[in-house]
Amino acid sequence: MRDVEVKIGAFVDRLANRAIWRLARARRSLKTELPLVSFTFDDVPDSALHEGAATLERYDVRGTFYIAGGLAGQVEKDRTLITPEGCAELLARGHEIGCHTFAHHRVRSAGGLAADLDRNAEYLESVGVARPARNFAFPYNAAWPLARPELRRRYRSCRAGGEAINRGPVDPLMLRAVEIRQPEQHAQTLTRWIDDVVAEPGWLIFFTHDVAPRPTPYGCTPETFDNLVRYAVEKGCRVLPVDEALDRLDW
Repeated sequence: MRDVEVKIGAFVDRLANRAIWRLARARRSLKTELPLVSFTFDDVPDSALHEGAATLERYDVRGTFYIAGGLAGQVEKDRTLITPEGCAELLARGHEIGCHTFAHHRVRSAGGLAADLDRNAEYLESVGVARPARNFAFPYNAAWPLARPELRRRYRSCRAGGEAINRGPVDPLMLRAVEIRQPEQHAQTLTRWIDDVVAEPGWLIFFTHDVAPRPTPYGCTPETFDNLVRYAVEKGCRVLPVDEALDRLDW
């Protein structure tokens, strides 16, 4: 029964996302002469700090870390989530903190969303985020049409999945992104996306979760992550956190 519920939920997620990408009218024109790349992290396991952030800094670039306060410090079977102290460290090292809701539940309605986002804003303020997070990522990459007014009121952008580069008319509340995840053979081929954005400039957003020698199915190894960051920098991409990329696009 549980497997059936999961499959139905995933099907609903895909339908909602496709409907928004196809029907949303609030689009901006994305024009850039430089290929833009952003590296982002969801949930933010502590390895995203210790390995992911450190790798970005090695190439003198920074990333965006979407935090769900309700996950703070949780110890799971194959990962430990970032602590409040870890969040503060990310800020001190120049990375961007985004919102990933507080409870880390799928956004399935507008009801209760405002209270949950307020709660996460309070959490982020408690760890040193001086102003409310300006960018959001959907838990499980699952958007919901009726939530758009509340999200538009609060955030410059919202990020989902979609496995595509952002070019041309783009919905800022439904940015597309490419996942870095297992299997490792697949993750190692993702440099093709960087070649694509260099050949035809746009905004390529990567996302992952943990960065560990034995990653979860939703993460990658330090070697793979290092290879992608290095490749983007060597190819002349401008690697920026999400908020700085939005500034660059003058949105």
